[in-house]
Amino acid sequence: MAREGLRYQTFSRRAFLLAGAKGLAFTALAGRLYYLSIVNGEQYKLRAEKNRISIRLTPPERGEILDRNGIKIATNRPDFSVFLIPEQAHDVVATLQKLGRIVKLDERRLTRVRRQISRQRKFFPVTVAQGLDWQTFSKVNVAMPELPGVETTAGLSRFYPKGYEVAHIVGYLASPDEEEVRLHPMYRLPGFKVGRQGIEKRFENYLRGTAGTRRVEVNAVGREIRDLPPKEEAVKGNDLHLALDINLQSYALEQLNENAAGVVAMDVNSGDVLALASAPSYDPNEFNRGISQENWQGLLNDPRKPLLNKCLSGQYPPGSTIKMVIALAALEHGIITQDTKFYCNGNHKLGDHTFHCWKRGGHGTLDLLGAISNSCDVYFYEIAERLDVDMIADMSRRFGLGESFELGVDGEKPGLVPDRRWKSVFLQQNWQLGDTLNVAIGQGAMLVTPLQLAVMVSRIASGMSVRPLLIRENDVLKRSDQLEFSADGVFNQLDVNPLHLRIVRKGMEMVMAAGGTAHDYRRPKSAIKQAGKTGTAQVRRITKEERVTGVLDNNELPWGARDHALFVGFAPVEAPRVAVAVLVQHGGGGSKVAAPIARAVMDKALELMDAKELDEGQL
Repeated sequence: MAREGLRYQTFSRRAFLLAGAKGLAFTALAGRLYYLSIVNGEQYKLRAEKNRISIRLTPPERGEILDRNGIKIATNRPDFSVFLIPEQAHDVVATLQKLGRIVKLDERRLTRVRRQISRQRKFFPVTVAQGLDWQTFSKVNVAMPELPGVETTAGLSRFYPKGYEVAHIVGYLASPDEEEVRLHPMYRLPGFKVGRQGIEKRFENYLRGTAGTRRVEVNAVGREIRDLPPKEEAVKGNDLHLALDINLQSYALEQLNENAAGVVAMDVNSGDVLALASAPSYDPNEFNRGISQENWQGLLNDPRKPLLNKCLSGQYPPGSTIKMVIALAALEHGIITQDTKFYCNGNHKLGDHTFHCWKRGGHGTLDLLGAISNSCDVYFYEIAERLDVDMIADMSRRFGLGESFELGVDGEKPGLVPDRRWKSVFLQQNWQLGDTLNVAIGQGAMLVTPLQLAVMVSRIASGMSVRPLLIRENDVLKRSDQLEFSADGVFNQLDVNPLHLRIVRKGMEMVMAAGGTAHDYRRPKSAIKQAGKTGTAQVRRITKEERVTGVLDNNELPWGARDHALFVGFAPVEAPRVAVAVLVQHGGGGSKVAAPIARAVMDKALELMDAKELDEGQL
């Protein structure tokens, strides 16, 4: 009996211990369940909800770019696109082959599609073609039962109605690169494009807009099941208004007629850039669609450099267009007066070197006005012998040479205003008097852009520190931040004697009068009076032998060896309103080639300005 009692006690103890262990386990489990479901329940619920619900971005409409009259020069239009969802295609290669019978798909496009398919999940759509016309888009939709995995959509794409005229200003859009896609979620959207040149690139953040969002229910691998409310609409990007007059821009390009050339037209009172035309140009719409390799190579290999914005990025010797600045420096330092005369016999001796005038027989005796109107090189050689180059550099910078103006378009170059320090630092050489003589006629080391020449002549015409303005949005580029622009919105007066400015303006008026280098005998006397200055910049050295036998005419030389033709001018003479700078690369003489373009552009600019003021009731 005692043994039976002992066994019962042992069994009861073990049962108690087992029951206790189970009780503890149950208590721990209940506590854990309480902790997970009650204490942290909301947190895990949110995690589960995040796994079930995905936030997808919707692309915004890009802001438009408009000219001064509200004409759209960069806008958006319906874009018919085709996408492919690889996992639904079953046989991607076969599907693309069938689609290629309707939509033109070159090997470059197919390679891009295959690369994108390999980099992302198979249920994500891949852009196959964009910018389809309605007829092709309809054919794809009709054939979709035979094209598994293919989807179509009608969205928006960038369009430039005046593409050729504004390519160098607005730039174009293109697909983002891998680094941009990694940094910006919106760039992962199928077919999304970003600014690649010009204003489109510089103001990408301003124009792009804000993406919308939509909530979608997804399964464990991220595949969409259904849309869920609420939906947040995308916000369109900001519109950008330019000072540019697209009608004048188009007219200026017509005058350039496929030359390698640039024209800048400015309002001398406001600084508004009315035209910034560079030729030849290109169609930015091609880049939006995806430019072909053949067309891209054609742009790269064209010796006229259609991709270069010659108005901002091209740097050229100014030739005789610089002579007003040289005259102003000499007048300021008392080296000459308006009546100072020098004799020109066609050449000027400096040591054992001869500097030649463009007129082989010389001009005879000339005063300052005669030297400007006849563009006499010898007169300015005489000035240069008496004028230090640092004085020339100082005056040049007052008129905007050697300066970048931050118009809002990438690629603007500063040109070069040489002085003693520049040659010492960059060339490790001392400045020579012969260098000054070269600079005095716009040759040697001095380089300018057509924009700088337009600023120079605007300041000569107005006597004010005019600065060019292309972007009219005050919240984008604040002109009050510019040192030469006063707080009340009026340009400051130039630090130049007004009497000296009147002298050089008179000389420029005589350039276009009878006997001047740019006089047009066919121009009616009733036409608006214009003032200007011709320039011809040599790009090759003329040998002594050639001077003896006769200097070759530009028409006898290959295109790349011909002189650059330049012209700067303003109108009307009595109350200047518009200034123009023209450069024709390897165009020959400034009076024959550049001056007629400038005259026509100034007349057209005044006509358009008058028409605008009439429409606004200001006349």
